[in-house]
Amino acid sequence: MKVFVLLGAIASFLAVALGAFGAHGLEGKIPDRYLDIWKTAVHYQMFHAVGLFVIALLLAKWPNASTLVTAGWMMVIGIVLFSGSLYVLSVTQIKPLGAITPFGGVAFLIAWALVAYVALKQ
Repeated sequence: MKVFVLLGAIASFLAVALGAFGAHGLEGKIPDRYLDIWKTAVHYQMFHAVGLFVIALLLAKWPNASTLVTAGWMMVIGIVLFSGSLYVLSVTQIKPLGAITPFGGVAFLIAWALVAYVALKQ
């Protein structure tokens, strides 16, 4: 449980910092299209950082639900692959990097499906 609180806090901190960097450091330096991609990465990172806190709270309620641990790690993987690939794509504008993003999206979907599964099972 503690690991997901810690990872959620780190991901939230980084989302705020990267959002500010995008708004103040990248504006006017990269095309608007890529700035929008950066914003998408920040939004998804923050949503799933909150998801990590949700998983931590659910683990406090259902400590034997090991599926929640898997869901938490899938969210972490999703943040790295989805948001991470979009951050790199935004600053490098290397379009093939966008091919990584859907794998992060699938990780997010799996994570949320696992959370729903645990909720139905408990």
